Amino acid sequence: MVGDRAHLSRWRRRVLRLAGTVVLTVPLWLAALQQADASNKITTGATAVTLSVLGPDDAIVGYRDNGITWSAEATGATNARLPTHSADQVGFAFTYRQGGIPADKKGACAKYDGPPLQWLVAACKGKNGDYWAVQAWQRNLPNYGVAPTVAEQSEADLRLSHWKGPLEVFTIKQDWAYRQYDHLYGSVTYQGKPLFGFGTTSYGAPTDKYGVLIYVDTMNSEYGSGWRRENSFVTHNPSGIFCYGFFPHAPHPAGKGAQYRATVVGSGVMPDMMWQAAAPGPYDPAKDAPANAEQKAHFTDNLCKAN
Repeated sequence: MVGDRAHLSRWRRRVLRLAGTVVLTVPLWLAALQQADASNKITTGATAVTLSVLGPDDAIVGYRDNGITWSAEATGATNARLPTHSADQVGFAFTYRQGGIPADKKGACAKYDGPPLQWLVAACKGKNGDYWAVQAWQRNLPNYGVAPTVAEQSEADLRLSHWKGPLEVFTIKQDWAYRQYDHLYGSVTYQGKPLFGFGTTSYGAPTDKYGVLIYVDTMNSEYGSGWRRENSFVTHNPSGIFCYGFFPHAPHPAGKGAQYRATVVGSGVMPDMMWQAAAPGPYDPAKDAPANAEQKAHFTDNLCKAN
């Protein structure tokens, strides 16, 4: 029942997937080859991935990229900082090395017994009750069901996280917008507080590292069979909420599908989290009414409107 005014007014615009740049402790020529575009992104399209912990705030990831063996050592970051103007979001310092993991950087990987994670490639438990995880998923795909290129299909992000204590809470519920369009609404919080960025471009891309991006996919829709990217968007400032309707975006049809999934990029160096569920089905006023009441009570900004 709640429609996002920002989506309705910008329905012709494609959301750009931009993020801040990681601090790299490598030569410029190497950085140009391996530059990461988010605080916990290592590279894209990696294979043969390994993970080991070197110390309390130090881990190393080995992988192959285009037939070349690399290692990426990550230091200096745990968890995430709540949104603030007084300090930057936390992020790893990466040291990239061609030729694999050096002999003096072998480390160890204790058995992971942390919370379940989607898109998981490797995970380790640290000695201080902390956790490290590597996830891989296709972040940069075209919106509105447009078929990805061969390169886009193969270039999944490889992303590293490091945390201790509770994860972020990623909540999504479903109802209908305008009594006909499938609709998602929810929030992202950490330590009981909302997560959000302080600004976006005219296309909806975050302008700071606090921005929280959510990527939505639809399965077996009018776009075609299988999973297709629907759209991406940020949580609202300062509430940390979001709402998204599966409206038509000319010349594309509505992305109504049999199932939906949404992946939120973790703040700071927290892991990415994914939600998946069957579509809500035909409009049901008995189910829509309580969902509408819930949103009216808790969604107090002007970007989500009851319909």
